[in-house]
Amino acid sequence: MNFYPFHIGDYISHTSHLSDAEDLAYRRMIDLYFQTEKPFNDISWVARKVKSTLEIVEVLIAEFFVLEDGEWHNKRADQEIAKYRAMQAGGRKGAKVRWAKEKDSPPNATPMPTKNQEPRTINHKPNINTPDGVSESLFKDYLEVRKGKKAKWTETAYKGLQREADKAKMTLSEVMQMCCERGWVGFKAEWVKEEAIKQKQLPLATNEQIEEAYRVECGKDPKLARFGSYYEMREYVIKQRELRSRTQA
Repeated sequence: MNFYPFHIGDYISHTSHLSDAEDLAYRRMIDLYFQTEKPFNDISWVARKVKSTLEIVEVLIAEFFVLEDGEWHNKRADQEIAKYRAMQAGGRKGAKVRWAKEKDSPPNATPMPTKNQEPRTINHKPNINTPDGVSESLFKDYLEVRKGKKAKWTETAYKGLQREADKAKMTLSEVMQMCCERGWVGFKAEWVKEEAIKQKQLPLATNEQIEEAYRVECGKDPKLARFGSYYEMREYVIKQRELRSRTQA
């Protein structure tokens, strides 16, 4: 698969405890999973492909993947891949039906007229110009993403995308590239802001990191905090981060 849906809210809620190195490795692992369209069976190979350490990959595998028949599966990814393959199979089936109808048509059959009496090929030919500053190949890829979500490319959609790109201080090309990589039909400037905030946050992988994050972000001594476990302290820090991001939006 060249594209897959990326739900930024779900991703942040499930990975906010990861360190920067773990977060980078996990994003690359998901990309690799969709690219190969099959589960992992060699953790060393995965670590080499995503340019990470074996220790980090083993931790991520244990947390986000499920072992079945000797292979590591990501359930969410498996569901998206199954949908993609079903859509491909449906497209091939529809094409075979069309080809069969054309083959059975009489040699000089008169085409059915359209309401405006224009040739059918002209009616179905898209009249879309590549925006300035965007390569034709990138624009074509972006239109495929929109087509997969049944979202038409209109003048209004173009203006909205350009407006949000200006807010985020990004070029339209950069925005379309991000949309293609993450399977987004549209784009909001605040999405980039939320991700930037997350990248600046302290990691929450070890007990020491959780204490430091609590001290810095909550302004309190973690030794005096009354939590049943470090897990509860980490969840409290995560909630404080989410509250802060909403108030800063």
